[in-house]
Amino acid sequence: MFGIFILWMITGAFLVNTEHEKAQIVMGLGVLFLSFIFMPLFIYYRYKDGKYKKYILNDEKILAAFKKQDDN
Repeated sequence: MFGIFILWMITGAFLVNTEHEKAQIVMGLGVLFLSFIFMPLFIYYRYKDGKYKKYILNDEKILAAFKKQDDN
């Protein structure tokens, strides 16, 4: 799916450079689909199993980092 969006954007960029009359529409639809279809799917996939929790800073992680730094 990501490949289709990239190919769409490359086609839109080519049409803009050749000054095709529908170039702005193709490029605009590419950006619209990328932002309203691909991004929400990507965000849902990343957040669905709690994979984001290892990137959240909390007091335990901060204290562990300071303790590790003090040990060195």
